[in-house]
Amino acid sequence: MAEAERHSEKRGDVFAGLRVQSAYQEAPEIISRGSRRPFIPFLAVLYAKNRETGEIVALKRVRLDDDDEGVPSSALREICLLKELKHKNIVALYDVLHSERKLTLVFEHCDQDLKKYFDSLNGEIDADVVKSLMYQLLSAEVVTLWYRPPDVLFGAKLYTPSIDMWSAGCIFAELANAGRPLFPGSDVDDQIKRVFKLLGTPTEEVWPGMCSLPDYKPFPLYNPSLTLHQVVPKLPTRGRDLLQRLLVCNPAGTCMNTGYLYNAQGS
Repeated sequence: MAEAERHSEKRGDVFAGLRVQSAYQEAPEIISRGSRRPFIPFLAVLYAKNRETGEIVALKRVRLDDDDEGVPSSALREICLLKELKHKNIVALYDVLHSERKLTLVFEHCDQDLKKYFDSLNGEIDADVVKSLMYQLLSAEVVTLWYRPPDVLFGAKLYTPSIDMWSAGCIFAELANAGRPLFPGSDVDDQIKRVFKLLGTPTEEVWPGMCSLPDYKPFPLYNPSLTLHQVVPKLPTRGRDLLQRLLVCNPAGTCMNTGYLYNAQGS
């Protein structure tokens, strides 16, 4: 327990109520395996049952490596945020359990994640659900290739709100199409090519400074191949207008139209 107390003193109230011995009986089925990426250092997500109440929960194991200085910062951020956020659309963090080599986060169990929900829709999704998800989305740092804007793909180093707007637009289209990604590129070049084929290749006149970006290289001059109505046929006119304002190659031209989201604020 001394180890847990030292962590509690070091991290303030993040680990208030921390317990070393688990009150949860693990089930053999694994919900998901952990990522190998260094910024998501968890081992696995498991089913478990609360020994006292019988409630089914999800246990997320976080690896504590020997060379780490205590708990990974990514885990601390997740714990701090989830302790503060209480909402019907945000998974609840019930408990934090500590042992010498791992940290276990005890979450409310959900029957399915967003990917499984999309898979169950068979390509059909309610327009109000899209609006609600989009309202909840806006937005975090862009890590995944599919949601990076052209300036980041060309090596821009300055993180600006336009980057979040682009990624929000990509996810918006994915939501509207019941989980089908808008630009599922296999690498940076393929990603840029997919963007330009849909939106048209920008020129230096349309996007001043593009050719000066660190990783810029010329691409064929593609003309827009489809209309947004063809790309996201289920979106209403205001939704397509918002998407068009979000998906602008020149970051200086990105803007936000909140008319589409106006009556989603109660979601």
